Amino acid sequence: MSRRTPLWGYLVAEAVSISGTRLSMIAIPWFVLTSTRSATMTGLVAAAEMAPLVLLQFLSGPFIDRLGARRVALFCDWASALVVGTIPLLHELGLLTIPALVGLVALAGALRGPGDAARHAMLPLLVEHAHLPTERVTGLAGAVERSASLVGAAVAGAVVAAVGGADALVVDAGSFLLSAVVLGITTRGLSPARPEPEEDAHEVASSYVRELRDGWRFMRRDPVLMGIGVMVAVTNLLDQAWSVVLVPVWAKESGYGVAAVGLLAATFGASAVVGSVLAAAWAERLPRYRTYLVAFLMCGAPRFVMLALDAPLWSILLVAVVGGCASGFLNPVLGAVLFERTPPDLMGRVSAMNIAMSWSLIPLGGILGGVAVSTAGLVPALLLVGAAYLVTTMAPAVQPRWKEMDHRPAREPAGEPTSV
Repeated sequence: MSRRTPLWGYLVAEAVSISGTRLSMIAIPWFVLTSTRSATMTGLVAAAEMAPLVLLQFLSGPFIDRLGARRVALFCDWASALVVGTIPLLHELGLLTIPALVGLVALAGALRGPGDAARHAMLPLLVEHAHLPTERVTGLAGAVERSASLVGAAVAGAVVAAVGGADALVVDAGSFLLSAVVLGITTRGLSPARPEPEEDAHEVASSYVRELRDGWRFMRRDPVLMGIGVMVAVTNLLDQAWSVVLVPVWAKESGYGVAAVGLLAATFGASAVVGSVLAAAWAERLPRYRTYLVAFLMCGAPRFVMLALDAPLWSILLVAVVGGCASGFLNPVLGAVLFERTPPDLMGRVSAMNIAMSWSLIPLGGILGGVAVSTAGLVPALLLVGAAYLVTTMAPAVQPRWKEMDHRPAREPAGEPTSV
């Protein structure tokens, strides 16, 4: 097996998995809405998925470190296929009650959280196995994530429209199966060797709570890792306010209509894919600290200001192109810093906690945007949220410890060229 086979297999499995996730994000709410005709129930089911997702993601780290990231990722894929596939099966048999639906969706979220964290924790193993720079691998993973999200959402809408929410969930279950098969076949032997435990009757294994505490303590004591976690949590909160409230209100009040919402999102998303590809090729040669600052200066506050100024649509889209491309450099750089500063034996815990933190404030984003617009108006809300974005992302400019992002570990000579 080529050294690059596990990496390519992982990327293919990730593309399939993310596409399936985008399908479920559209299919499940649509299925609930068409089945119950209740917007309240649709919101309840969405909350039933997100709450256990974030909680179990945070708590899954010790199991990922104990069992191995690959094993946890595969288990979650197989189990997710079973759980998601049960929903349309029960619906077809006329046995799908509301409590059963809520329970199955909650279980699907509880599996998705650890599964996503485990996949993320596999990246350092892929870097080591492929003998590639960390930014090369995180850049490729970022490009696949953004591409699959962009294309997957469009395809998901077409699938749901063509076959309905229930049958679309069958396709979603199949995507989990396909992802598990591809990942399982291509990454055999990737898991790190683990020493056999010594037989000692007096030795007491560390408890789950202690392991979880060790992971949290490590991240909390590292100002760069903790800073990244807090910063991403806040920016995700503000991005959610942007996408679900501020942009739609702008589109309505400006007269551009809902088409402008989709056009702006597609432009930024497609540009971010290009940025991720460029990051995979060049980010390893760039200073991480300056790249972080410049990228966030380009992709953060300017888009809020352009909407507040009621600029022409073409100029707003131009800013979206520049900002989207810049944003493509962020995840590869931040991911590389996370992986290189975290010891292998804590990778599952720290990675899971970091991802959970980044998701934790997202449910509040729509509330923030709605309150800001209703109390201050659209333009002040845009400027206020944009200013918060600027302050949050530029705080590292006055914190010298963040310059440690530029410290790269010494690399051993690779056994073959690093081109891909």
